[in-house]
Amino acid sequence: MHLLAREETGLRCLLQVALAELDADGPCPVPIGRIAAAEGLSDVYAAKLLRQLRLAGLVESVRGASGGYRLARDASAISVWDAIHALDESFLPGASCDCSPSQRLDCQRTTTCAVTSLWRTLGRDIRRSLEAVSLADLCAGALETEAPIALPTLTARVTPVAR
Repeated sequence: MHLLAREETGLRCLLQVALAELDADGPCPVPIGRIAAAEGLSDVYAAKLLRQLRLAGLVESVRGASGGYRLARDASAISVWDAIHALDESFLPGASCDCSPSQRLDCQRTTTCAVTSLWRTLGRDIRRSLEAVSLADLCAGALETEAPIALPTLTARVTPVAR
């Protein structure tokens, strides 16, 4: 289980499309250049991510001078899990022991099976949590905390360098 920059960036691109549709009161195509500029990406990389999202059925592409991308369904019907899974199918792999049930009595890797069980349980919980959050929730800021989190300030200690 790993969240790469690709998944986070792709989710942000998808949010750009969803936010643009909210601003326009309906599905209007968002040009790839606008999405890329808003996220500080190259047009080529943004297009690559949006292609994956299109192949997964999350966005539709519209050709032409006023073309771009729009959501394939309502933002409330697209979960964060949908986006992450579209961008990386191996995000939560279903790894398991490859031995058959009859071999488990003599298995030398029972600790591996126990640890795999832990990761599967955590993966299932993470997936459920990500499925419970929609693009509409993110657009509405529904996940904001009431009390801001204070991040520690790093103070650099300068030590003189002997010359």
